[in-house]
Amino acid sequence: MCSISVGALTSSCNFTSPIRYALCCSTSSSTRTFSAKTSSLKTRCYLCRRTWRRRVPSRRRTGDFFRLMCSGSGGADGGSEGEGNGSSKDSNLATKKVDEIRASDKLEPEEMPASIPSRAPIISSLGQAYNNFQVDSFKLMELLGPEKVDPADVKLIKDKLFGYSTFWVTTEEPFGDLGEGILFLGNLRGKREQVFEKLQKQLAETMGDKYNLFMVDEPNSEGPDPHGGPRVSFGMLRKEVSEPGPTTLWQYVIALLLFLLTIGSSVELGIASQLNRLPPEVVKYFTDPNAVEPPDMKLLLPFVESALPLAYGVFGVQLFHEIGHFLAAFPRKVKLGIPYFIPNITLGSFGAITQFKSLLPDRKAKIDISLAGPFAGAALSFSMFVVGLLLSSNPAAAGDLVQVPSMLFQGSLLLGLISRAVLGYASIHASTVSIHPLVIAGWCGLTTSAFNLLPVGCLDGGRAVQGAFGKNALLASSLTTYTMLGLGVLGGPLSLPWGLYVLICQRTPEKACLNDVTDVGTWRKASVIAAIVLVLMMLLPIWDELAEELGIGLVSTY
Repeated sequence: MCSISVGALTSSCNFTSPIRYALCCSTSSSTRTFSAKTSSLKTRCYLCRRTWRRRVPSRRRTGDFFRLMCSGSGGADGGSEGEGNGSSKDSNLATKKVDEIRASDKLEPEEMPASIPSRAPIISSLGQAYNNFQVDSFKLMELLGPEKVDPADVKLIKDKLFGYSTFWVTTEEPFGDLGEGILFLGNLRGKREQVFEKLQKQLAETMGDKYNLFMVDEPNSEGPDPHGGPRVSFGMLRKEVSEPGPTTLWQYVIALLLFLLTIGSSVELGIASQLNRLPPEVVKYFTDPNAVEPPDMKLLLPFVESALPLAYGVFGVQLFHEIGHFLAAFPRKVKLGIPYFIPNITLGSFGAITQFKSLLPDRKAKIDISLAGPFAGAALSFSMFVVGLLLSSNPAAAGDLVQVPSMLFQGSLLLGLISRAVLGYASIHASTVSIHPLVIAGWCGLTTSAFNLLPVGCLDGGRAVQGAFGKNALLASSLTTYTMLGLGVLGGPLSLPWGLYVLICQRTPEKACLNDVTDVGTWRKASVIAAIVLVLMMLLPIWDELAEELGIGLVSTY
């Protein structure tokens, strides 16, 4: 006979794999024990060598059992027939009692027999702690994150705004960087610009100034809209979430400090342009890398006054740049933040960081405002550059000229060719060239404007490319620009500091416009492409072989 308890079975009676769970009733009618059962129909017990056969499986609840009966056929120990019949009777009796328990269908967990294993999932303490951590993290993000759209407002807006005459909503998705808004997807029922204008008015009448409505391209769209153009969807965000915050006191203080530092760097550039007039000890300190002891800086005071015209020119270009932004933004009712000027000792300034303090109405406004600043600064810089070149060839202005290395003109393909055309081969094909300070001011202003027009991140050029061709085009142009800056192809020795500045301060693309779908037109796209071509010609240096062939600078050959 094989009468085994649960503990004895799990420790010494091993069945062939694969293993399942079953009820094994012992020969005693007063006890019920459980054991593992194989998935096959018949198998042998390694202790009693009897065959176990599954009768009726049941999995109705946690305490369900499998009824099994031990038959005497094929026993290895050759048990007697009488014993087999006796055990069969006892097994049938035990099975009957088990059926009575199971048929009652009123067993509570505490009324289960102690030997019935629980089928509840077992979660380790580590897994439970990880799940709790995830839940707590989500709750913390909800508390610290931006306020989401009220579900009651969503239902009201769907009923009031959308319908057969405007936009038929089919589904909703999260909208925004953290899913704090609602994106309505569906089918457009009219011309997109007219529908959007109508929805904006109805939203203002229904909810006041509580929300902003955006018209964006439908994500994962499978085809164009039947009315022409891309399929659109409408996103909704709270105003306090979507609009930039006000300027704080500390931001004003930082802007003032950067403004003063930029003035200082512009004056320093004016002093450095008079290198041939400076005292020898000052020149040695700034040019000799082995010089350790600094000179008396009071020696530079007499040169400050003569450096001011160049400083005015360099800083004036930056002011014109910002005025161009404000003049383009004012008629479109776009608010701009205070400019944060970035000082630089080589160019006087790297330009300024100017943020949008209100949402842009459409992509046309983004292009116009972005290009207005660099175009205004470049116009002033180019006029100073040309006038300076003309004065450099005028004998009457010989007393105002400064000596600069001729290799300076190899720093820009476009400006080098213009200088070669105005000054002539004999003047520019020498070790040093006498030029007017306005040439330096114009050169620095044009270089700064070109750097700010690079199609990357949140620079003016990046905003223009994003508005004209979309975010994917900006991503591709940004990767290309970063590569060219890293290899030193653009900007020469300034490529690395400018690339680091962009990565730290200007790498993030601009936010979407309210109407981020309507096309900007052919001439705006052509203007953006022409500006980028001029930027490449401005920042592309002239290699020695080409410079020698064009007669720009004196190239030494050994």
